[in-house]
Amino acid sequence: MSRLDLLGRNDSWDGIRAVVAGFGVSGFAAADNLLFLGATVTALDERVGDRGEQAGLLESLGADIRLGEGHTARLPDDVDVLVTSPGWRPDAPLLAQARQRGVPIWGEVELAWRLRDPDRPAPWLAVTGTNGKTTTVQMLESILRAAGLRTVAAGNVGLPLVEAVMDPEPYDVLPVELSSFQLHYTQSMSAESAAVLNVAEDHLDWYPSFDDYAADKGRVYENVRRACVYNVADPRTEQLVREADVVEGARAVGFTLGMPQVGMVGVVEDILADRAFVESRDTSAAELCQVRDLASPAPHFVANALAAAALARSHGIAPAAVRDGLRAFRPDGHRIALVAEQDGVTWVDDSKATNPHAARSSLEAYDPVVWVAGGLAKGARFDELVGATRDRLRGVVLLGADREVIAEALARHAPDVPVIVCGGRETGPVSGVMERVVAAAADLARPGDTVLLAPGCASMDMFAHYAERGEAFADAVRRRLQDPGQV
Repeated sequence: MSRLDLLGRNDSWDGIRAVVAGFGVSGFAAADNLLFLGATVTALDERVGDRGEQAGLLESLGADIRLGEGHTARLPDDVDVLVTSPGWRPDAPLLAQARQRGVPIWGEVELAWRLRDPDRPAPWLAVTGTNGKTTTVQMLESILRAAGLRTVAAGNVGLPLVEAVMDPEPYDVLPVELSSFQLHYTQSMSAESAAVLNVAEDHLDWYPSFDDYAADKGRVYENVRRACVYNVADPRTEQLVREADVVEGARAVGFTLGMPQVGMVGVVEDILADRAFVESRDTSAAELCQVRDLASPAPHFVANALAAAALARSHGIAPAAVRDGLRAFRPDGHRIALVAEQDGVTWVDDSKATNPHAARSSLEAYDPVVWVAGGLAKGARFDELVGATRDRLRGVVLLGADREVIAEALARHAPDVPVIVCGGRETGPVSGVMERVVAAAADLARPGDTVLLAPGCASMDMFAHYAERGEAFADAVRRRLQDPGQV
C-alpha cells in the first residue's frame, strides 16, 4: 500500500504531486482542497472560459494553473495522482499517459470518499440512472430535511462532493447524484444504500458499447452496506444488483408502480406503500404518501418518488417524514413544467429530457401529444421510442442538428404521423427557429392536446444548456399565446 492510499483529511499531503484534469466546478473544488491539504497542484484544461478569477485565486495559493489549447496534451513529470473531472474519456491523452506510467487515476468522487471525516463520516445515499437522478436526489434531500437532518444534495447536482465532505460542520447524511462518468473513476466508495433508477441508451459517443455504459452504472452498488434499490420495470437494474459485490447483509429492494411484493415499495391504488422496511412486511405495508401529494402524477415522477422513499427508509427515516418531504418537493424548471394552457391546449416544457429514454417517459404521461424534439442525439436511436409512443402522437415538430435521425425513425414506424421540420442553427437565429417550432406545433394541436417539448437529445448544438432551450420554448409559447399573429 502506497503512502497515497493512507492519506485522509487529517493528514498532511505535503510532497504529494497532484494533477487535476479539467477546471470546471468539480475540478476547481478538487484543486482547492488538495492545496488546503498541502499537496502540490497542477490544473490543466483546454478551455479558458470565464475562469480567470478562480485561476488567480488558486495561483495565489501556489497552484500551477494551465488553461488553453494544448495544455492537456502531455502529463507533467513526477505525478503521484491524477484527479480527473467527469466526462474525460479514458482515451484522453492525459489519462492514457497516466495509465502507461502507473499513475493512479481518481475522479472527484473517489477523492471525496477518501476525504470524509473519520470521526463523523456522513453516510452516502447514492443515486444513478440514465434519467431521473437529479429529481430523485432532490426529493431525497427534501425528505431528509423533513426528518430534521443536516443534509445537502451533492455530486452531479448541487454541491461538489469534495466541498460537502470537507465542510467543517459534518453533515448527517448525503444524498449523492452520480453519473456514469463519475462512477467510471470511482474505486473505493461504499455507500450506505444506492439506487440505479434505469439504464437506457445514452452517451454511446463516449462508451464502446451499451454494456460498458451499464457496467459503470452498476458500480454504484459495489460495497453497498444496507440496501441496493432497483427498478422492477427495468430488469437490467436488478441484474446489476445480482452482479455487485456488496457488504454482507445488504438487501435488494425493488420499486414498482404496481402492487409491491414483500421487500419492495410500490403503489397500492393511489398510495405509495412500503413493504420493505416494516416489521410485518409479510402481511402489511406502511403508507408513505398519496400520489396526489406529489408535484406531478406522471409515472416517471412517481417512480422517482418511490426510489427516493426507499433510500430514505433504508436510512431509518419515518414514513411521516417521507410524506412531508415529498409533499414539499417541487422540481426544478424544465422538468415536466407547465408553461401555459389556452384554447384547450396544454404546453409543457420538459427540456431536461435529453435522451430517448427520458423523452419516452415524458411522452407516456400525456395523450394525445404534439411532440417537439431534436438536438444532439449523441449516437442514440429513436426506433424503440417511436414504436412505443406512435399511437399517442398527434404530430411531431423537429429541430436541431440530428433532427433527421428522429425523422427517419418516424418514417419507419409512424409514417402516418404529420412531421414538420423547422431546422437548426444553420437556418437562422435560435429565437427564430423556436418561434417557427411553436407556430408549427400550434397548427398541429387540437383542443385536448399537449404540446410537449421533450427533445430526446442534448441541447448544445443550438443552446448553452437544456435550461436555455426550455426558456426559449417557454418564451416563444407565451409570445404566441399573447399575440398569435406575431409568431
